Amino acid sequence: MITDDIATFKATLPPMRPLAGLDFGDKTIGVAISDRLLSVATPTDTIRRKKFTQDAEALLKLLTSREVGGIVLGLPRNMDGSEGPRCQKTRAFARNLGQLTDLPITFWDERLSSVAADRAMLEADMSRAKRAEKIDQVAAGVILQGALDRLRNL
Repeated sequence: MITDDIATFKATLPPMRPLAGLDFGDKTIGVAISDRLLSVATPTDTIRRKKFTQDAEALLKLLTSREVGGIVLGLPRNMDGSEGPRCQKTRAFARNLGQLTDLPITFWDERLSSVAADRAMLEADMSRAKRAEKIDQVAAGVILQGALDRLRNL
């Protein structure tokens, strides 16, 4: 099930299972996983993209090993809120992934998530090389934390 409505997404979630947040990009997929109480997002992995089947296999293997109960996919809207080509790619990825898993999938507006992630890593005094290596998974953490905060307030 794929939905834009976070309340509908919440209603389909199994109890006491973590969520995964994904920052879907052209070259990588950043992954963050929540705790089972859905309160804290932790950046965990970066999957280097190859072909969809390989990407999906690696991602689903990771999500299964972490007993994930749902997926929050960052939706890269334009600054005016409209959806451009990157949103279309992200929605296509969600549709294709949805055919391979029963996990519920929702979208979260990811505008400025990479900016917030970069700022957090700068404040943590990370080197440029370390930031480049971790940016996607930290951005996934920002996306997932935003969704977790919203879920808690529903």
